[in-house]
Amino acid sequence: MTDAPLTRLTLSTGVELDVQIAGPENAPAVILLHGFPESHRTWRHIVPDLARDHRVVAPDQRGYARSSKPEGIAAYAPDRIVADLLALADALGIDRFTLVGHDWGGAIAWMAALGHPDRIERLVIVNAPHPLVFQRSLFDDPAQRAASQYITRFRDTGLDRGLIGEGLERFFTSNFAAHVTTAIAGADKAAYLDEWGQPGAMTAMLNWYRASPITVPAAGETPSRPAFLDAPFPPVTQPTLVIWGTQDRALLPVQLEGLDTLVPNLTIERVDAGHFVPWQNPAAVIAAMRQWGI
Repeated sequence: MTDAPLTRLTLSTGVELDVQIAGPENAPAVILLHGFPESHRTWRHIVPDLARDHRVVAPDQRGYARSSKPEGIAAYAPDRIVADLLALADALGIDRFTLVGHDWGGAIAWMAALGHPDRIERLVIVNAPHPLVFQRSLFDDPAQRAASQYITRFRDTGLDRGLIGEGLERFFTSNFAAHVTTAIAGADKAAYLDEWGQPGAMTAMLNWYRASPITVPAAGETPSRPAFLDAPFPPVTQPTLVIWGTQDRALLPVQLEGLDTLVPNLTIERVDAGHFVPWQNPAAVIAAMRQWGI
């Protein structure tokens, strides 16, 4: 499959993003947000179908591939990335849109939907936990806490020094390909290694974890419980489709428990895949979105 060319856009937030744009300009807009450690390439099997009747926008988010990589951890705080999303829509003249996010892109999508219901008409989440459910599970569910210890490792800035040359190959094998049951090889693998090898890319990508306010207690730790975990939390008001790969080893089924109380207009579609659902079972992702009404 040949990828559509990328367009370089300068946003009002001060960053430049490479963006894949497809489909009729006057069609309903869908913005697709990738997660770690990917790029617009996450959606390469999804975009052609959606572009038949939607204006599809898939950026390389800040820090990734050849998009801008501002210095410093604070530049990757979630509110900065939500601002990029809205600035991207503004740059393309898009008012309201359907927002689709996977992994970290899904985390940004949850935040954007909560904070900007005037812009985001519908929400599709692919294996990305609701922020309250995730933080609560890290305190209350030992299995999810154990599965999330990799976040603490990614927050260690000493990791970056080894992520060059052969270190990128090892990272690909252990942290990406090992979780994708359908192999990413050949041109796709080469493209990812090229993106990760851009100056500052790995540090910028990992800074998303470092800038996140999420607390990850150590296994066996009994930290004091934040009061907000048991306080009222604002609902997601948009119609929301959650597509969940049931074989995900990083995000466990606890992430779906109680979600309907936080998202009143919720549809959950469980599919046979691991964490990297858009690669492992793109047909199921497309089918779920189409059946839902996209």
